[in-house]
Amino acid sequence: CQSPAHRRLIFEEFVLLTLGMACRKRETGRRRLPVRFEGEGPLLRRFVASLGFPLTAAQRRVIADIERDLSRPHPMNRLVQGDVGCGKTVVAAGAMVMACDAGRQAALMAPTELLAEQHAATLRRWLEPLGVPVALLTGATRGKARREMLARLGEGTTGVAVGTQALIMEGVEYRRLGLVVIDEQHRFGVLQRADLARKGRDPDVLVMTATPIPRTLALTVYGDLDVSVIDELPPGRTPVETRVIEEAQREEAYRLLRRELAGGRQAYVVYPLVEASERSDLKAATEMAETLRRLFAPARVGLLHGRMKAPAKERLMREFASGDAPLMVATSVVEVGIDVPNATVMMIEHPERFGLAQLHQLRGRVGRGPHRSYCLLMADRAAGEEARRRLETIARSTDGFRIAEADLLMRGPGEFFGTRQAGMPELRVAHLVRDAGVLDEARACATRILEQDPQLTATEHRPLRAALARRWAGRLSLMAVS
Repeated sequence: CQSPAHRRLIFEEFVLLTLGMACRKRETGRRRLPVRFEGEGPLLRRFVASLGFPLTAAQRRVIADIERDLSRPHPMNRLVQGDVGCGKTVVAAGAMVMACDAGRQAALMAPTELLAEQHAATLRRWLEPLGVPVALLTGATRGKARREMLARLGEGTTGVAVGTQALIMEGVEYRRLGLVVIDEQHRFGVLQRADLARKGRDPDVLVMTATPIPRTLALTVYGDLDVSVIDELPPGRTPVETRVIEEAQREEAYRLLRRELAGGRQAYVVYPLVEASERSDLKAATEMAETLRRLFAPARVGLLHGRMKAPAKERLMREFASGDAPLMVATSVVEVGIDVPNATVMMIEHPERFGLAQLHQLRGRVGRGPHRSYCLLMADRAAGEEARRRLETIARSTDGFRIAEADLLMRGPGEFFGTRQAGMPELRVAHLVRDAGVLDEARACATRILEQDPQLTATEHRPLRAALARRWAGRLSLMAVS
């Protein structure tokens, strides 16, 4: 039970956190030259009508959020988060269509070449029949094709550019870049986001993530962005059947893998380590890939991990996507990457070594097509009761936000993200889940203070301004708090 003094410390810490995030957001809220956005213009109406499927209520709500942002006199900075399969790409395409309706260009940056290629193929199918040319720019785009593509971007005849970090390289210029879309926000740093934004003149920025982030954490980690949530899946998606199993059931799991491979399907087997260690009895991806090659011959088994160079990773992911290597042995590098509707099994060894949100992301690699899909969590009997309860949590729920909330409560915000979020002061006494009610009160208080005294220059607010400068030392520009 919190004492009044403890609660006061938590409240003060949240007020300083919220004020700092508000100042960071104010830095991005600069005014820009007027841009004529028509909202639901003729191109957007044609796009929605041509899809062949109805948008969900959540997708329509988020598109309406974006329409409001685009009509305002300052650039949009919005995060769209939603579970795997909720339809974020359609929402991003709708935003791009609005930009094109206003005579601007749009650019979408993805973390891998293969994901960029998949996005480009989807957007071409949707947008080019509407008269919106889509270009793909990656490190593999070279020679005459690259020169011609850069010329079209510079002339403004290409409406949408899709690519990797190649989009922000020197020599890539846009005639009138009006919208920047970042896919899988946590895979890019703030500087990369800013580099792409600088390619335009105060462009609108839309960032997307399939990593479910609890509301309390989103309000702090992404406090410099407005947050929209797509909390509804399109009809017809079949939930992935999730089972927690033990070593004694391994042969049963392998029978399921063989059955799916024999039926022309594909599967992932994920390990927490690349190589075995003398200090650990955990199974490692490299040695188990050899074991599975013997067990599942003649099926081709690929091996994917983070130590591989980018071209080798891309080649292997293409082979898996095409079905040439139907069984993929990997580390968590596959958490974000490719859309393979034919993949129906995700088998995870030592799942107790992963966070719940990460397990949910890995599970989201399957169940993307019409076939029944499975996630097998091969638990270590020595992991203990608490680890077993965590795994049962994910086996019982397919709600990514509920799972993320449980993960945050169990592990804390630092471990939830794997590393501490750069640019945020550490919370010393407050807890984002336990003290969510106090956070809401602190946010309301901070909002009232900034409405009355945006620069915190009033006599009664000078101590608060000094405390804010100390708490956010080196993380806010002087202009933001002066």
